[in-house]
Amino acid sequence: MLEKIDKDVMFVASHGWLTSRFHFSFAEYFNPRNIHFGVLRVLNDDIVLPSSGFPTHPHKDMEIVSYVVEGELTHKDSMGNAETLSMHNVQYMSAGTGITHSEFNENKKLPLRFLQIWIYPNAKNLTPNYGSFKYQKEDFLNTIKHIVSPIKGKAEVKINQDANIYASLLEEGTSLSFALEANRQVYLAVIDGDLRINDMEVSKYDSVKILDEVSLNFKALSDTHFLFIEMANVNFIEDAL
Repeated sequence: MLEKIDKDVMFVASHGWLTSRFHFSFAEYFNPRNIHFGVLRVLNDDIVLPSSGFPTHPHKDMEIVSYVVEGELTHKDSMGNAETLSMHNVQYMSAGTGITHSEFNENKKLPLRFLQIWIYPNAKNLTPNYGSFKYQKEDFLNTIKHIVSPIKGKAEVKINQDANIYASLLEEGTSLSFALEANRQVYLAVIDGDLRINDMEVSKYDSVKILDEVSLNFKALSDTHFLFIEMANVNFIEDAL
């Protein structure tokens, strides 16, 4: 089963320096029927104007992944980490017992666009951790790149949860397939372009909830950039941690 979430029904927050498209309840947007999808708690598509960003703030008990779509993301945190990431780079933070950090677009001319993804951890009060990996465009071109996996998985970036993140850049006309194991579900976000998934067509900013499928067949109807989170099909309850 594929359920399309049209971009036009998503909540968009505009704060001048920041425009955010919220896939789930977040900040000033609250919908009790749209809190999370399995262990996926947040997916925000953020555009940050030059010389602006998120000042230092705290997090706890959350696995946080940032995927840079365009521009530069500069990170600093209370563990002493500081770096700038660019297009297709992936940043990971396990907030665990508590961490503070800031995320800025220090470029004076170009906007920053990145996907901010929060995933519930598999336990509370983990030791905070930070990491990143600098993928290149070629890593994603006409393939499905595994960019985030569980701790025992094979991706370069690892999180404390049974969830995987994949991304792809498909040239127009390119087709690929992805097999799904039983009792797994997927949340897909179209970053740019137009895509056919099985018999459903989606475009930039649309998303798809996917349940009870054995395979996903992708065809790029134009040059297309997309990302999806694959996870266990469970009725996840945060308080069960």
